[in-house]
Amino acid sequence: MSVITGLGVIAPNGLGLKEFWTATLSGRSGITELDRFDTSDYPARLAGLVRDLDSAKHLPGRLLPQTDVSTRLALIAAQWALEDAEVDTAELADYDMSVVTANASGGFEFAHREFKKLWAQGPEHISVYESFAWFYAVNTGQISIRHGMRGPGSALVAEQAGGLYALGQAARTIRNDVPLVVCGGLDSAFDPWGWLSHLSSGQVSLDPDPATAYRPFDVGASGYIPGEGGAICIVESPESARARGVRAYGELAGYAATFDPHPDRGGPPGLRRAAELALVDAGIDVGDVDVVFADGAGLPKLDRAEALTLRELFGTRGVPVTVPKALTGRLLSGGGMLDVVTALMSIQEGVIPPTSGTAVVPDDYGIDLVTGEARPAAVRNALVLARGRWGFNAAVVVRGVQNGR
Repeated sequence: MSVITGLGVIAPNGLGLKEFWTATLSGRSGITELDRFDTSDYPARLAGLVRDLDSAKHLPGRLLPQTDVSTRLALIAAQWALEDAEVDTAELADYDMSVVTANASGGFEFAHREFKKLWAQGPEHISVYESFAWFYAVNTGQISIRHGMRGPGSALVAEQAGGLYALGQAARTIRNDVPLVVCGGLDSAFDPWGWLSHLSSGQVSLDPDPATAYRPFDVGASGYIPGEGGAICIVESPESARARGVRAYGELAGYAATFDPHPDRGGPPGLRRAAELALVDAGIDVGDVDVVFADGAGLPKLDRAEALTLRELFGTRGVPVTVPKALTGRLLSGGGMLDVVTALMSIQEGVIPPTSGTAVVPDDYGIDLVTGEARPAAVRNALVLARGRWGFNAAVVVRGVQNGR
């Protein structure tokens, strides 16, 4: 068993847990026009952007020249999560603290800036930090170094499912007798090369209206909006949390991951199996689930497949379903983590945030999608789903605890 005692959030619609949660309940979006370079010749120009975050105010000056924007986001979110959990790293043994992060794009902006120097000026002008700043594991490494955490660390790459994969690995680390794990996922890839990488999927919405561009499960769904940011959480054993005298937001009760079969083999997608295994891991059945935080790809084919999964899983019960990431865009490895944060706050506050932008759900989807306004509800168990490109699936069950904040 693991509990979550601290949350650090950096999202397009809010910096910090309080601001993000307020924005999510009120429907305030962080999707806007991408303005970090000239996008006038691109077919899509909307993104979920983190604004008004001055890294120099939150990080030592020595770290700024050696880190990509995604690593700066991870370092700041980790600091906020540690502060939220009231962790004094000086009071804990270095090998009793671990770091597990997910990252889908690496240090895109940093690497491409250095590539430009290489092509235009020559190799002698490349930063020495390029050797690691681009790497997928750099967030785990930088957090570990900054806070003196020498327990077993991990870095995972699973696109949109990556954040949930990190939570699963954190739970395994706790079971291996490490008391505390800093865990999460954050991504940012909004330089010109990164933007082309997003567009190459063919799944980005070309709708120029921020209010309708990303509308999961809607009859007019036409793609998703990329975003940046994510969340870091502090995962602990219950014994560690009690010993430190801190309360928990909730319990990380169940986790599972699966892969989709190769398209040529004709097998069913793996999302349902991931959800079923996560429920088994949590020791609950479908009747105990109070809300589903869906992946919500915003593409008719994928939305229909997920709706079918939910119908097969829950039958006619009509469990509430929501996709709050419609306000932020899909954040790659940060998306699942942000949904877990939202699920924990739903448990704490007794309310389910709505799916922004979605107006009409096809009748044959057969899901109870929460739209319009937040819905009051007693939430004890929340199921969080995530799918990454190339067949990644993950499911997490978070549960309320009696001493929850």
